[in-house]
Amino acid sequence: MITKILPGLVILAACGQALAATPEEQLPLPKNIVADMSIPEAQRQEMALAARRYYAFWHTGESRYMQAALANDFMDRNLPAGRPQGPEGPLFASKNFRAAVPDLQLEVEEMLLVGDRVIGRLHFSGHYSGSFHGRQGDGRKVDFIATDIYRIAQGKITDNWHLEDNLTLLQQLGVVK
Repeated sequence: MITKILPGLVILAACGQALAATPEEQLPLPKNIVADMSIPEAQRQEMALAARRYYAFWHTGESRYMQAALANDFMDRNLPAGRPQGPEGPLFASKNFRAAVPDLQLEVEEMLLVGDRVIGRLHFSGHYSGSFHGRQGDGRKVDFIATDIYRIAQGKITDNWHLEDNLTLLQQLGVVK
């Protein structure tokens, strides 16, 4: 299903259009996709694939997806304190977060392809059954949202701007009230 929303922009139902992946890859499918149709089809597919591979990394914790998605010179444009810059940063973040929430899952609510950017509205969930800053989890549910903006060049994510609902997350972990 394709629905035009503005001249040159369409909403693609998550039916696989512009979402090519290799058969061995289990990549999250966005519930909604908005694409700038002035972007050539091959470039849209390339952009969507890079984003979906990175989403798969956050969904599974498997570094092969991150390695397939990120450029060697990847930059986190709002790097949290204590996190390494470059591709090592997401590995560090995922490892530490999965220590607290081992069953972390990601749903992609919406993916927008505009210019050389992919914007994702993301929904994370799981259970705090691990350890976070020395505190042992009690199995309580964790459920929060995030928004990521990726700049894509030559089929790889070169830059990432992200905003997580850390207040909700920290409240659910019992760190703040």
